[in-house]
Amino acid sequence: MKAVRYHSHGDSDVLVYEEVDRPVAGAGQVVVRVTGTAFNLLDAAIRGGLLEQVFPVALPHIPGHDMAGVITEVGEGVHGWSVGDAVVAFLPPVGPGAAAEYAVAPADVLAAAPRTVEPADAAALPSVGLAAWQALFEHAGVKAGHSVLIDGAGGAVGGFAVQLAKQAGATVTATTGPRSRDRVRSYGADRIVDRTDGPASRTQAGQRFDAVLHLAPSTADLETTPEDEIARLVDLVADGGAFVSTTVSGPQDPGRGVRAVRVFTRSDAAQLAELVARVDAGDLRIHVAERRPLADLPAVHEQAAAGRLAGKTVLIPA
Repeated sequence: MKAVRYHSHGDSDVLVYEEVDRPVAGAGQVVVRVTGTAFNLLDAAIRGGLLEQVFPVALPHIPGHDMAGVITEVGEGVHGWSVGDAVVAFLPPVGPGAAAEYAVAPADVLAAAPRTVEPADAAALPSVGLAAWQALFEHAGVKAGHSVLIDGAGGAVGGFAVQLAKQAGATVTATTGPRSRDRVRSYGADRIVDRTDGPASRTQAGQRFDAVLHLAPSTADLETTPEDEIARLVDLVADGGAFVSTTVSGPQDPGRGVRAVRVFTRSDAAQLAELVARVDAGDLRIHVAERRPLADLPAVHEQAAAGRLAGKTVLIPA
């Protein structure tokens, strides 16, 4: 089968589209014919060797921890799944990924794929949808009546966070760039702030929120350091509220009873199944900016590093 993998850590040019052995299901595993995988910055960080202590991968390594596909083989001890089932999963980042025609997956991370979207597009849901869910409900404790600031709402995690927060009954202020403004507004955001005007905190002076979710890299300008921006975002949290970030760690003791939490997303099949149910019910929209052949993955990594990726990108095996 064809796959993209790298034999050493490095820049995007270490990625090679090549022939590899097709995987076989071990105990507790299934083999999936991949219909789509999605590019994530975590894959690029692992490829670059930036996270070797946290995510030590065996080389050569196939990236792609977001997967959608159809089961072709069921290993010993697997119950509840059969050949022909369409599934999605957030695969363990240290294991073989889904940037291949076939991938092996632990059965306990699988959820049935949504029926109402294109099979490949389902790969744009697992890890980012789970990141939004866990940030909002496990870490920030968002519930009806809360006010929430979602910084970076135009990104994949942010888009899901806006939708989920609104469904929970929260009032949502979203920061995003002009390119994503209309899409974020269609998700139900009550107020939109243009991130390109400078740090969100400047435009929100005097208002505080029950939860602030920081889901995008800093927009600090020449007058504001990233540390200053984070401090100002934390200052926007109401007493007893939460500052939750997927990108940086907040201050250890913000004061005023504020909790500062760094999110490290985990695979959770039950939560993923709930997200899929919301997609099929029409309550949660998956946005895919671009669909490309799997062989383009090295170019996608390169464009992401240069800041030229159009948005959430799904790779489709031949």
